[in-house]
Amino acid sequence: MYGAILGDIIGSRFEFDRGGLTKDFDLLTAEDMWTDDTVMTVAVAEALMDAGKDAGATEIEAACIRSMQKWGQRYPDAGYGARFIYWVISADPRPYGSYGNGSAMRVSAAGWLYDSIEKTREAARATASVSHDHPEGIKGAECTAAVIFMSRTGATKEEIADYVIKEFGYDFSESLKEMRARHEHVETCQDSLPKALRSFMDGESYEDVVRNAVSLGGDTDTLAAIAGAMAEAFYDMPLMLKSECRMRVEDDMLEVMKRFDDFLGRQSEENKDPYADNAPLGAALKLFLNEEDEKKRVNDFFTFLNIMAKRISEDAVVPMPFVDVNNVLMEGIDIDHVMAGDTVELQKDVRLRMDTMTDGEGNLWLPLFLNDSERNKGQTANVIMPVSILDVLKSGLHGEDLKGVVINPFGSAFTMTKDLLGKFIQDYESWAERKETESHGTTE
Repeated sequence: MYGAILGDIIGSRFEFDRGGLTKDFDLLTAEDMWTDDTVMTVAVAEALMDAGKDAGATEIEAACIRSMQKWGQRYPDAGYGARFIYWVISADPRPYGSYGNGSAMRVSAAGWLYDSIEKTREAARATASVSHDHPEGIKGAECTAAVIFMSRTGATKEEIADYVIKEFGYDFSESLKEMRARHEHVETCQDSLPKALRSFMDGESYEDVVRNAVSLGGDTDTLAAIAGAMAEAFYDMPLMLKSECRMRVEDDMLEVMKRFDDFLGRQSEENKDPYADNAPLGAALKLFLNEEDEKKRVNDFFTFLNIMAKRISEDAVVPMPFVDVNNVLMEGIDIDHVMAGDTVELQKDVRLRMDTMTDGEGNLWLPLFLNDSERNKGQTANVIMPVSILDVLKSGLHGEDLKGVVINPFGSAFTMTKDLLGKFIQDYESWAERKETESHGTTE
């Protein structure tokens, strides 16, 4: 589902031939935004989860109608077609014989949720038939979901191509170059599926597949959504791109996406690494530090700060080493017989302070490790506690003897001086206050 949504976002600014029919473009900019493709992808995912994995076609159809109308009415200006927006607001929504590519762009969740390709196709048919009940509309949804299912279950591209040709009869033998030469803005499954399939078959990574789709011009957001959904299942997506996807959708959409991950068991809350969600922040830091192009480096720096702000808003924590000031933690403990999970009673109060590090010039810095792996690269105090990122940054700002905070000091380290910390914290708190005000205004 992330692949479809980010494909929509990346392709959005090139729709209606606003690009140059090329793969050479900035992948993500401030102009990129989600469209109706994202709204309906989220709606269908929610519907399928609400219906349950064992639901039949009738139950899926009913859930899709409820969810698609709810989300469509919540975001009525997302760019729907005229007939579909009428369906969204109708008191008695009925299918209208459409073979538009909307049935294929919204179906990606069906490719992930089921244990057989037969059930996958049944669910895909149901998601399409509530509005796009023309045989070509249904075929487009089935084909997209089937490719996703086969990709995530280990099929090769050759096996996928053979299945698509045999089961659905799509001809995607034209090269991308030939497709660009005859490009036009067509929003049908008959036109979009061969283009998306060719983009997927020729691609070498998620990003490459999406660039292929966008380079074809025309309905670029939907082409990239369909091809991107296939590519995510085949290649997965870099953490940075998943993070960009999360950052660029609305909070209610993100909640459905998180629920989808949990529904698939992608994250086990019982065994979850408490710092696992900091991975996109670490990836952004690495990208920024390794970038040689100055313009891109500046953009990567602000991406890193934006992701940090996002993690702070999610109450993210990091593993903070503490020093036992009065050395009482080990007193009275029979270390040879203490087992993991045991509770021990201390005879004295424990005083802890955050561990600090000294650079080559004798300056003190407060370390901020994004995960245990980074912390374990070097020697730190042996008392480790989870602390919020914001608390670490504020401690680095207000510590009298400190120069600031150093992120991942044993790896790709980055120092945030007090000047930078002060500006970042001020900007973050202003943003958080505005968001809180807007939230109360919406509620009222």
